[in-house]
Amino acid sequence: MVSISLFDGHCDTLYRSLNRDPSHNNGGHLRTNTGHVDLTRGHEAFEAWVQFFAIFGAKGEASGLTCLEQYEEQYAFFQRELEENRDLMGQCRTMAEARALNQEGKIAAFLSIEGADLLDCRLDKLEEAWRRGVRMINLTWNFENVLSGTNDEGADHGLTQQGRAFVRRMQELGILVDVSHLSDPGFWDVAELAQEAGIPFVASHSNARAVCPHKRNLTDEQFSALVRCGGVAGFNFCDQFIGEKPDLELVSAHIEHFWGLGREKNVAMGGDWDGCTPCPGINDITQVSKLYELLLRRNHQETLVRDLFFHNFERVVNEVCAM
Repeated sequence: MVSISLFDGHCDTLYRSLNRDPSHNNGGHLRTNTGHVDLTRGHEAFEAWVQFFAIFGAKGEASGLTCLEQYEEQYAFFQRELEENRDLMGQCRTMAEARALNQEGKIAAFLSIEGADLLDCRLDKLEEAWRRGVRMINLTWNFENVLSGTNDEGADHGLTQQGRAFVRRMQELGILVDVSHLSDPGFWDVAELAQEAGIPFVASHSNARAVCPHKRNLTDEQFSALVRCGGVAGFNFCDQFIGEKPDLELVSAHIEHFWGLGREKNVAMGGDWDGCTPCPGINDITQVSKLYELLLRRNHQETLVRDLFFHNFERVVNEVCAM
């Protein structure tokens, strides 16, 4: 078996570990659980592992908590887990910190937020999140907010003036702007702002719409715009974003489609672990090794596959998240 290093851009394991979703009975802790991601399995599976852990929540939660309260709850949970698992994991804010943790044999944990509603879309809360170490934020989840429409709600609405100000402040702070879940007009507004600033943005967990015509996936034109700004698209293992009959061959078709556009440095991994039903045959994060080996069997150079699995996301984080 090949030795794999993984930089993954998205998991919902904090949310699932708190067991807020009754359809996912895998509450527990980061060290061990019955979901897609835990520290024990990943530590054993990967030579080096960098993971963005998303704080996720939405309006109308059965818990009765507001979005901001859900953010505070999950942030506190993440801090407790860091303290209890210091032997396996540490939080990082830059790639230099991530590399240092990996060299110590530890998992490097970046923090992200899926949906700016969790910050009440406020600039003061954005700045507080940066001080807490948050280094990537989705402007929206599936619900339209005061910043923008989404793929699911308000799909014709792009960034508002408040949304543009929010993006500009993220760029100034060194927080990655994540367009997964954003409306198509919102995507193009972010792309315009990124081009003006000369700062990459990302789609942390989005696939190729040309292969699977789901509105959550990226068109070729969107992917090319992301590339022009130096960003990355993280491959999402969610079955409904892969195709009608999802399997590893179709997974590789998405990746090879983006590669075929001549953009080998701009495709990364963003599994959406613990936030989806994954492709059959990929039951948890450790089984990405099957994809790694399949791509090698399809005569792709191992340097290309290593870039996909680690170095492409590493490059963007190193460029944007400098402090």
